[in-house]
Amino acid sequence: MPPSAYITRIEQFSASHRLHSNNLSDEENVKIFGKCNNKYGHGHNYKVEITVRGPVDETTGMVMNIADLKKHINFAVLETLDHKNLDMDVPYFKDYVSTTENVAIFIWQQLKKVLNNPDLLYKIKLYETDKNVVVYKGD
Repeated sequence: MPPSAYITRIEQFSASHRLHSNNLSDEENVKIFGKCNNKYGHGHNYKVEITVRGPVDETTGMVMNIADLKKHINFAVLETLDHKNLDMDVPYFKDYVSTTENVAIFIWQQLKKVLNNPDLLYKIKLYETDKNVVVYKGD
């Protein structure tokens, strides 16, 4: 059995959003989300680390071709989220509050749809800021 390895690709995207739940009153939203509930929204320069893991192919020496991973990230993540208002431009966030947790879950789901071998997907690490980071490893 060949040894396994982890590959991580790091990308960045910029997006705006407003933390607001339709299941809460305006007062509850302000109390929970504070200034992030500003009706005009706010933006972040997100950094995302996408890690895949699997056996190292004896012929190619790769878990997967990093160029393929980059192509999938471009299509499933960057084209969908970069320079977008998450709440207005991404249909997923009509039903989910655009927290960093939910953005990480969305990225996971998008990549699972496009990877040739979705079982390789190991971890999404999403930096909303240098101090606020979410890690998601699927359910």
